[in-house]
Amino acid sequence: MNHRASLAIAVVAAAGLRAFAAVADAAQAPATRGPEIYRAQCAECHGGSMEGTIGPPLRGADFLAGWSGRPVADFVDKIQKTMPFNQTASLSRDESTDVASYIIETNKLPPGLSAFPAARAANARGGRARASEGNLAELMRAIAFPNANIIFNLQLKDPSAQRKKQPAASPFDYVEWGATVYPGWLAVDQAAIALAETAPLLLTPGRRCQNGRPVPVDRADWKQYVAALVDVGRLAHKASQARNHEAFGEISEKLNDACANCHKVYRDKGGAEGSGTARCQ
Repeated sequence: MNHRASLAIAVVAAAGLRAFAAVADAAQAPATRGPEIYRAQCAECHGGSMEGTIGPPLRGADFLAGWSGRPVADFVDKIQKTMPFNQTASLSRDESTDVASYIIETNKLPPGLSAFPAARAANARGGRARASEGNLAELMRAIAFPNANIIFNLQLKDPSAQRKKQPAASPFDYVEWGATVYPGWLAVDQAAIALAETAPLLLTPGRRCQNGRPVPVDRADWKQYVAALVDVGRLAHKASQARNHEAFGEISEKLNDACANCHKVYRDKGGAEGSGTARCQ
């Protein structure tokens, strides 16, 4: 065999080995990437063992119950589009799939699932219990936070002096337009009603905190904090209906107290606000 033939055989053999190695690496990559991506992007909030810290646990009965019967593709979507919490949409579809596969494997579920196993949960009437749409933090951000700020803002601005805003210009913006429909005292009326009427949603059985722990709806102090929020909402509505701007100095203090008293016990434990690790304990 001449030198050129030997060299050609060696080149072909090397190429074959590289191709084989590439196939082997591709087969092993997801199993390796999933844990690596999880440790880098997820563990800070969900814990090194998926036990849950700031965010909810990603293993165990509560996690599986929350995803009972739902498509795995939806789980991958949630990871890709909403995680990590402060850097949403930073993971690719492949990375999100790898993380989902790792989480599924950790929960001792077989690979290749199209949907999570269905778990039956009965309520007091013997039917399926319906999970809350949002966790406690999401509910607070959606309703209590923006409406409380409307009340607090009355310390700085008199609704009677607020000029009617002009309708939003083209291209049309529904949020800007909505702000022009109910200005001044109408906005205050609605904020007060929102606080008074929706505070009892904080007592919904089965709702969970952002870290996955159950909201302490059966505790006497939690019920008192919710009742205090209802009371200040009603007080704000009465003053708003009377168009009594001066009353909102004291009402804002009462609202602040109603929020702070609960936050000190259940939100801010274990560190500065936002740490979340020891919330709802």
